[in-house]
Amino acid sequence: MLAGLAGGMAGFLWLAAAFGGEVPAQGFLAVTGPCGFEFPRDHAPHPGFRTEWWYYTGNLQTEAGRRFGYQLTFFRYQLTPFGGSAVWPDPPSAWRTRQIYSAHAALSDLSARRHLQAERIGRNALGIAGWLQYGQDITFYHRGWSIVIFPERHKLQAADEEFAFALELKPLKPPVFHGREGYSQKGSTPESASCYYSFSRLETRGTVTLGGKPLAVQGQSWMDHEFSTAPLEEGIVGWDWFSLQLSDNSEFMIYLLRREDGSLSAASSGSYIDSLGSKRHLESGYFAVEALDSWKSPRSGAVYPASWRVRIPILGIDLVVKSNLADQEMRTSGTTGVVYWEGSVSARGTKGGGPVEGVGYVELTGYAGGLPVLK
Repeated sequence: MLAGLAGGMAGFLWLAAAFGGEVPAQGFLAVTGPCGFEFPRDHAPHPGFRTEWWYYTGNLQTEAGRRFGYQLTFFRYQLTPFGGSAVWPDPPSAWRTRQIYSAHAALSDLSARRHLQAERIGRNALGIAGWLQYGQDITFYHRGWSIVIFPERHKLQAADEEFAFALELKPLKPPVFHGREGYSQKGSTPESASCYYSFSRLETRGTVTLGGKPLAVQGQSWMDHEFSTAPLEEGIVGWDWFSLQLSDNSEFMIYLLRREDGSLSAASSGSYIDSLGSKRHLESGYFAVEALDSWKSPRSGAVYPASWRVRIPILGIDLVVKSNLADQEMRTSGTTGVVYWEGSVSARGTKGGGPVEGVGYVELTGYAGGLPVLK
């Protein structure tokens, strides 16, 4: 349940905070075993589960070498379960819906050392926000922002007063099903889990617009899609999520679930994807992450790790991962009210005894305050 922002677990916790702070699970569907993904069916929403998100991050550059990081995430949050004792008026209001859609977009202008962000929230009613399907094509929309998932490509579009981007992404590997056939456990009980898959390497081309000037860019992206009902278990105060694309055409994702006493939950885990697209599950004991430096936000006062040593001994991986811009803090007062760090990173080190480099994204939550727990 991590993205993100996935990627991941972030979505339903943040939206729960925005809609009352507690996250009752009664009446909603639960993830309790392998997810049986089929496409394009499972690119679409899964109503009945409390929360879901479609999460894209990437690193881009112009032909002249100007560098950017970007994020675009759509969240779906279901207010009430289907059935039960709730009585709807007949006929219902055109405004009435069980589904709320929220969206976050950000652009890290790494060369200019600035981070721009925007957000949306709206009902799945009257064409404000939601999704459509035409044949095998899935479209998500939110007041001018969109994600379109075609069978062979994805298209992203977001625009705000300060920035815009329009990107086309081509998967270079098949989707990766995390955990056990997509069943990604995040706690001690079977239902403390999500259905979770990723596209770990998407060739990306398009434009970034700043100051009304479009800039042609290209690079690599990562996509997470998760759905779940169960939030964090009691005692978990936040998580650190890493997605890295290495220069030898391999990738990995790991997440660290942090406890109040500073230890990590045994449910922390990840995935390694080799150059041919095969996945290896990484249990919590397979990797170690050490924070090397920190950055204090002048706005929230939160202190975030800013560089890390990441080791995965069974794969011969030993990397130093550094944020490409210290201030990539997301402040979402207009949607969820939660503050988190979501940013572009670069990596350098060794793999199998030889040199390797990489780019990716890191998400850090819980450093600027607590998060809801399972009720």
